[in-house]
Amino acid sequence: MLNYILLICGAYLLGAIPFGLLFGKLAGVDVRSSGSGNIGATNVGRLLGRKLGLLTLAADTGKGVLPMLLAAWLMPAGPEREVVMALAGGAAFLGHLFPIYLKFKGGKGVATALGVFLYLAPLAAALDLLIFAAVVYNWGYVSLGSLTAALLMPGLVWLISGSLPLTLLALLIGALIWFKHRDNITRLLNQEEKSWKS
Repeated sequence: MLNYILLICGAYLLGAIPFGLLFGKLAGVDVRSSGSGNIGATNVGRLLGRKLGLLTLAADTGKGVLPMLLAAWLMPAGPEREVVMALAGGAAFLGHLFPIYLKFKGGKGVATALGVFLYLAPLAAALDLLIFAAVVYNWGYVSLGSLTAALLMPGLVWLISGSLPLTLLALLIGALIWFKHRDNITRLLNQEEKSWKS
């Protein structure tokens, strides 16, 4: 039991690493005080260019995947394994949203959520990623793509995997992504959101 607790706590601490902020600092920019103020890949890409944006995306996705790999390696097969893996993924996601290193003021969690579900429910994640890309391509709003993907992910997970723990995790993650995008939702409704097409 102690090993499981340590694994989940370690997943949180890994998820809390603010890679976008660190890459911005290396480039001489505090991404929290420029652009949208978010530490995620979208803001980093707008401020520092595509390469650092993609690097942030990869790092934030990776910190969602790594706890799953560790859990799979450390835990024996059994009914508890899926639950602990889901908890570790959720902890990494919460670490990104509420990082202890930044006084619990973090990013919006989309890339880290992608990493979690690429490992736990890869087919559902791949389909959701296609939906995200289609929404962004058609309307130009990354936030709209993120909100749509977060809304659909629980249903996709349930339909494809039939796993209750993973579906509950997707519901929690989706709700928190919508909560963290509340300012984007207001701007979308007021037609003030920035589009990649503009």
